[in-house]
Amino acid sequence: MSAEKTEHFEALMRQAQGGDKRAYADLLRETARFLRPFLAKHLNFSAEVDDVLQEILLSIHKARHTYDGNRPYKPWVYAIAKFRLQDHLRAHYADHLRHAVELSEVENDLQENVTQSGMTYESISGEVEKLPPRQAEILRMMHQEGYTAKEVAEKVGMNESAVKVAAHRAYKILREKLER
Repeated sequence: MSAEKTEHFEALMRQAQGGDKRAYADLLRETARFLRPFLAKHLNFSAEVDDVLQEILLSIHKARHTYDGNRPYKPWVYAIAKFRLQDHLRAHYADHLRHAVELSEVENDLQENVTQSGMTYESISGEVEKLPPRQAEILRMMHQEGYTAKEVAEKVGMNESAVKVAAHRAYKILREKLER
């Protein structure tokens, strides 16, 4: 960004601090214009970008009295933007963690749904063999040979969570086929 453009922001902020409402509106509009791409790189949805941008503009409004007109404007704004973005991401991921389901719970539920029906591995082995080879191998090892997910992972060279995910997907496919 050229020095002229940077000075333009600083001049607008000084005018806004002096009570010029038009300069303040221009400053916020131009600030939003350069922050939008920064936020879009870090957020997945345009609605999130808009929400966080509004929070940032509100924070700028609340903190405008702290701006030192002898200092560059953009670093001051980016500092505020980074804090608001971090707050948003922290809240977003904390919410996801609160609603996350432990993978082992999903696996247990699916296993119970499949096994409570009175079906045995042997009675559905034909359908198991139609699964993708890795999934069929995992189910065969877990249900016919009695290995745990951890033991299967060691034997096939996968990590335990990948084995559980593969088993989960296989259970889902089997359930859909068997419900028909």
